[in-house]
Amino acid sequence: MPALTVNDRPVRFDMDPETPLLWALRDAANLTGTKYGCGVGDCHACTVIVDGEALRSCLITLAEAEGRYVTTIEGLSRDRSHPVQQALVAEQAIQCGFCTPGIAMAAAALIEANPDPSEEAIRQAIPNLCRCGVYPRLVRAIQRAGRVARRVERISAAPAPGISADDAAAEVPAMAAPQSEARE
Repeated sequence: MPALTVNDRPVRFDMDPETPLLWALRDAANLTGTKYGCGVGDCHACTVIVDGEALRSCLITLAEAEGRYVTTIEGLSRDRSHPVQQALVAEQAIQCGFCTPGIAMAAAALIEANPDPSEEAIRQAIPNLCRCGVYPRLVRAIQRAGRVARRVERISAAPAPGISADDAAAEVPAMAAPQSEARE
């Protein structure tokens, strides 16, 4: 049984060690944020961070992941407060969202290694395919995430998921219920 650490939790998979990490994460661990795109490593939709490196989970087996630390989009931050997540939203660098988890993971690994990446460094580190074509906004978002990571800039983000409607409305007035609903 391959054993590894996924999102800071030790996990043993009762699966064939030659199973791609992608399927272990999605099917056995129910971490479905890691997307299946092409299955051959071309699209990068399945990117996760393994020991600090952005890797395509469709190309790494459980045996190859044994003993390693894996971070999926679910483990990047529980409340979407990671600088990359905040910057992707702030720069509107998300459209359909299918490729977004893989892009976020590749960008997070890049920002961790180099919090002030050049446009060329970003283009090299983020080879992910996006059918919506958000590439110019993506570069801006990753540069902005780097500034946030360096504490040069802050992003006012929406409230974290799971808070009460009243608390959300206090933080973001546009989320307040219309007056007619509030009286009922």
